[in-house]
Amino acid sequence: MSSDKIVFIDLGLVEYAEALKLQHELVDKRAVGKIRDTVLLLEHYDVYTLGRRGLEENILNKSIPVFRVERGGDATYHGPGQLVAYPIVSLSENKLGVAEFVSLLEKTCIALLAEFGVEGEHVDGKPGVWVKGRKIASIGLAVKNWVTYHGVAVNVNTDLSKFHGIKPCGMDPNIMTSMQQILGREVDMPAVKKAFIRCFTAAMGAAGCDVRHAVWGGADRI
Repeated sequence: MSSDKIVFIDLGLVEYAEALKLQHELVDKRAVGKIRDTVLLLEHYDVYTLGRRGLEENILNKSIPVFRVERGGDATYHGPGQLVAYPIVSLSENKLGVAEFVSLLEKTCIALLAEFGVEGEHVDGKPGVWVKGRKIASIGLAVKNWVTYHGVAVNVNTDLSKFHGIKPCGMDPNIMTSMQQILGREVDMPAVKKAFIRCFTAAMGAAGCDVRHAVWGGADRI
């Protein structure tokens, strides 16, 4: 199958279990060429997740659902006002390594933030995107048959108090920030989603992938 298109699908506000099941289905389809590279864009209802090496003691608030999943990283929070992007991308077809793809996601988020006047940066040894020593985007990736899933979460209008129910990646929850907190205003989520599409597509092209254009659609495309 040609990989000259990336399909972006907006799922809106989704329960975590539903999105996880969908990712597993799409990863298997991508591995055998039944679908193109696909990126799910969505928000979650309140949930905490633990990565492969995540420590149970980093979950402090037991009133919010907790999922242990296959991604890298430790404890994190997902909820309304946070843009979550799950790239179902064939690393082998795009000739990308895992570390290279993580870097590509960081560059995508840094470019996205720049469109809104926020200066993000990469910090060696700390995956994700940072703004003046505070974390604004978290990355946790999984790979099956050289197809990626899980992905990146950007704090847009996120309720940062929810991070106080965990130790995010084992750190003090006050280290987390959001676009809303930095800019002092609520940020338009549809505009952030469109910026992500532009920036991700550009980053894939800059990495030498054969990306000719993106296709933007709703959940009914699945």
